[in-house]
Parts: sequence; C-alpha cells; structure tokens
Amino acid sequence: MKSINKMRDVFIGGIGLSKFGVYPEKETYDFGSEAIFHALKNGGLNWNDIQAVFAGSVYQGTGSGHQAVKEVGLTGIPVINVENACSSGSSAFRLAYQMVATELYDVVIALGMEKMPEGPIPSTAFRPWELSSGFNVQMANYANETMEYMEETGVSADDFALVTVKNRKNGAMNPNARFQKAVSVEEVNNSRMVASPLRLFHCCPLADGAGAIILCSKNKLKAASRPVSVAASVLTSGIYGEGALAMGTGSSLRYPHSKGIVELSAEEAYEISGCGPEDMDIVQVYDTMAPAEVWDVEKLGFCKKGESIKLLRDGQFNIGGKLPINTDGGLMSRGHPLGATGIAQICEIITQLRGEAGERQVANAKVGLAHSMGAGPNSSVTILKS
Repeated sequence: MKSINKMRDVFIGGIGLSKFGVYPEKETYDFGSEAIFHALKNGGLNWNDIQAVFAGSVYQGTGSGHQAVKEVGLTGIPVINVENACSSGSSAFRLAYQMVATELYDVVIALGMEKMPEGPIPSTAFRPWELSSGFNVQMANYANETMEYMEETGVSADDFALVTVKNRKNGAMNPNARFQKAVSVEEVNNSRMVASPLRLFHCCPLADGAGAIILCSKNKLKAASRPVSVAASVLTSGIYGEGALAMGTGSSLRYPHSKGIVELSAEEAYEISGCGPEDMDIVQVYDTMAPAEVWDVEKLGFCKKGESIKLLRDGQFNIGGKLPINTDGGLMSRGHPLGATGIAQICEIITQLRGEAGERQVANAKVGLAHSMGAGPNSSVTILKS
C-alpha cells in the first residue's frame, strides 16, 4: 500500500457528464460517447491523445465500453470493461489512475455509463437461495439495516428526511441532476411507504447517464483551469464477520469483525494521501438510501456513531457548513445510473476543487473525498487535491 506513494503524480486532464435522466430513445453508448466528447473538450485534448479507456458499467452487456468508443472513433487503443456493481465507475477510475501512476500510459480515460431498466435494481449479486429468499430487494435490505441503526443510536425515522431535503436542495442547483426541485421534510415523511421505515423519498431515483474523466501525467495537462491531482484511490471488498444487510450478509456472532469495509477503505485512503477526515473540505457520500448517508459519514470517520444526525440538523453538512456533503445533490437528486455514479461523484469533487461549481460552490475547497459502495460488497474511496 505504501509503495503507491512512490509512483508519479496523476492529474485530472478533463471531465465530462451527460445530464442524468430517463431516455427511452437512447442507448448506453450514446451517453458514454457524449461524456467522452465533453471530457475531451473540457481538457483541451484530442481523441488521438487517449492511450486507453477503462469503462465501468453493470448491466450493459459484453463490450459495452467498446460500443461507446466506437461512436467516438476506433483507433486501436485498449478498452477494458469493468463490472464491479455500483463501484464500477470508481473501480474503472482506480485502474486508470494506476496505469498513469505506474507510467504505463500518459493519458487515459475512466468512463462510467448505464441505461437503467424500470423498477427496482435487478441485482444478481446473490446466490440462488438468497435470490429466492428476496435478498435482492434492496429497499428491504436497507430497511433492515436502518432498523438496526435506529435501535443502536436512538435516531428516529423522521430524522432521515433531512438528508433528502438537503440533497434535493443541492440538486436544484445542478443542471445535470435528474431531480432539480427542492422538497420539504413534510413531503418526504408523507411520501408512500416502500419498506418500513423507508418511504419513497428516502430512496434514490434510478437514471440513465454517463461520466468520463481523463487522467494524465503533469506534462500532458493542457487545460488552463486549476490543476487537480489524485491523492488516493482505494478499493476494498467485504470482511468476514461484518454485517452488511444491504449486501445480503449478517454479522457473525462467533467471529465478529474489528472494523468494517467502509472504515477499512477510508483508513487506507487517509494513510496513502497523508490527509485525515479533518482535512476534507467537501465530501461525496453514497446516499442510495437516505439513512446510508447518515451512517457512512460516521464510518468514514467524520464523527462518532449516532452523531451525524445532530450535525445534519445543525446545518454542518450544508453548502456553507463545516463539511459540505453531496453538493451536487448526491444519488438522491442527481440519480443513480449504476456504472456512472462513482465517476459523477468524483467529477463533483473535481468541479469544486477547480472552483467551477457556480451557485453550489464551496468556498476555498482544496481537498475532497468521494465514497461509493457496491454489491459484493465493495467500498471505494477517492481523495483529490488542488
């Protein structure tokens, strides 16, 4: 892990996002190629500058990254398709980062894209008996985990509405978000029940969309905007004995875990980057369900268990607060095209560190963290600096 610090610095050469939404008339490669074109323009680069593509997606089938690249132009460069559940995009980013850091390439693209089916996510990341038992109904899994958290901390179900209200307010300032309308606590708590205690507005919307990030060595930077570098890119998988009900696993009574998957990924990222939770100016947290943001803030080390609701209530996680979280609206407002989500989170950090976020800009943002989760389970933490 420490050897990563000896590799060369990697910079962001350009970023591009499609507008997240529902587009029956479009295919995945339409979103993917659009994001690539936006990233090239943003970075002042030509397609012939790109030496490799790492394409993350979940349900897009064989060679999906190749199909997106074909829309831009086939040049013979390697295209590597990455499927790692909802961490597919951030996993593609990590591979792209490593390829430049180890000097195998100088300019590469990390792409994340998805065209989502209607209805609940049809997760196949479970064994046949688990599928038959209903473990792939993610709202129910998260509901069980939420009940456990409430029992352990004393937080009430009504408190989780504050996450949705904050993120929808932020999303209203993001032109690429699927939902661009603020909601009230009353609207959240009066929305229909999905899986008690989770209501409809506690659950993130699915979406179609894509994001692309160009990573490069310092000498290949062409854009005039403030340079942003990758301080750490970490991916961890499950730990035996840890309960992750959303991933279909329960805690082991005989072999309890000492730390969980989120804590492990965060600790590794802090060690590699030389930064700690206290150094972060902005954070993107994986809010696939409103309660997930609450407990992930704690697991990432920003406060103790059960304390994040008070900080949220006090406005500490708002834009302008001590630790702005999900400034682009998060999954709750931006939407959740699985393979694109991790890339979109990182794009928001980059936009903020460049000072280009407009009315949702965080003042003097210099260090940011993006965290995503995926079935497996997987946990990804990316730290960037300007």
